[in-house]
Amino acid sequence: MIREAGEAASVCERQIARNRDAVKAAAERLRALDPPFAATLARGSSDQAAGFAKVLFETRLKLPTLSHSPSIGALYHATSPRLAGTPMIAISQSGRSPDLLCAAQEAQAAGALLIVLVNDETSPLAEMADILLPLHAGQESSVAATKSFIAALAALAHLTAEWSGDGALLAALDGIGDTLRAASALDWSAAIPPLVDATSLLVLGRGLTFPIAGEAALKFKETSGLHAEAFSSAEVAHGPMTLVEAADPVFVFGPADAARAGLAERIASFAERGATVIAAGAKEDLAGASIALPSLEAAHPVLGAIAMIQAFYGFANALSLARGRDPDRPPYLAKVTRTL
Repeated sequence: MIREAGEAASVCERQIARNRDAVKAAAERLRALDPPFAATLARGSSDQAAGFAKVLFETRLKLPTLSHSPSIGALYHATSPRLAGTPMIAISQSGRSPDLLCAAQEAQAAGALLIVLVNDETSPLAEMADILLPLHAGQESSVAATKSFIAALAALAHLTAEWSGDGALLAALDGIGDTLRAASALDWSAAIPPLVDATSLLVLGRGLTFPIAGEAALKFKETSGLHAEAFSSAEVAHGPMTLVEAADPVFVFGPADAARAGLAERIASFAERGATVIAAGAKEDLAGASIALPSLEAAHPVLGAIAMIQAFYGFANALSLARGRDPDRPPYLAKVTRTL
């Protein structure tokens, strides 16, 4: 896990370069299509990447984006004909999960434009694609996905930047390798002691960092056997925060854009009840945190969010080992999940 996470910077550099023409062509086709909405199709970590796509598309393209459950096609065979003429973004590491393939096939038959982001270019999902954007992550052996997840985020950011004509984001993506290498060097070890014996925690994000929080919560479960649930830092006030008592841990991924609104106050409210708040983000938002983790505050907000999960993966590996577990071989899990 730690070795593969460390490859993400080179993976993303390679991907941005190799996919440049394909992404430009895809963006041109999507602008011509001018769809009323978009849909995503994914499971597991890839579904967290799909959440990242939703935030990007809705904030930068003003394009409503829904999550199309694989079960709608694979089990219910109830794929809507209203998907005709809309992009379906299918995201997968292996491109071989039966339910994903069935749902993608039904969506395509209904007239959706199937855009596939996949690591295995020889997979059945890749062969089905109307538009194929390979992740170029190379072999990933650890059951816990790292570099392929980051590669999916980079590919989605690249597609969004070209589709929307966002020159600032395109320029930032040209430096993604350096950004991710700097993130890998961030020291988050101060967060290990309060979580070594923890049994549960809330993981918070908002906007671009909400899917980052979702992926982190998944990794806490997978690699450390730690029950973690992700919530928006806004939504958490609608009930879940009542679960947090003195000394309970709360892990926060602070966004760097408009979604920062109210974060400092939310952190302070948890701190007032004695919670152990571990947070990364803008320094001025973290005054009430028990542990303020370093982050790349000067990065473009999109890359800053991606950098947070890069920094987290090294921490997650260390935490797993500190809890006496093997981060590379979580119990009961397999690399390709064959659900239907």
